[in-house]
Amino acid sequence: MSKKGGAVAGTASILKLIVPAGKAMPSPPVGPALGQRGIKSMDFCKQFNDRTKDLTPETPTPVSILIQPNRTFTFTVKSPPTSWLLKRAAGVKKGAAQPGKEKVGTVSLKHVFAIAQIKQRDPALNHVELKSICRSVVATAKSVGIQVVH
Repeated sequence: MSKKGGAVAGTASILKLIVPAGKAMPSPPVGPALGQRGIKSMDFCKQFNDRTKDLTPETPTPVSILIQPNRTFTFTVKSPPTSWLLKRAAGVKKGAAQPGKEKVGTVSLKHVFAIAQIKQRDPALNHVELKSICRSVVATAKSVGIQVVH
């Protein structure tokens, strides 16, 4: 079997990227990543920008692209990273340099619940209990130096 674009010929490959909502362009990282797999980056950019036009511009948006051997593709748009949602809710630009020792901001349990609801819409998490997702959000908050207050 021969390799083509990082995948074995005849099998689909998955490419995961984080692209700003509504701002996909054929420049790096999108263009080169798709180009080496034989996909026209403008086709993806138009579809992605159309699908994310209702999100806040520049929101980092994870996308999983399934590329078929015939160079067709489908993609799934996921919710923004939990750490980005937490930093936005806390009103901070960066996480703590030393999480656990340093606090850069606070969020309420209402914020945690709202973020968990956003994350639950992701296909990989739609079967997970909201309580478990909330625990994960709290753990992520701790790891970036954001304190959860009651």
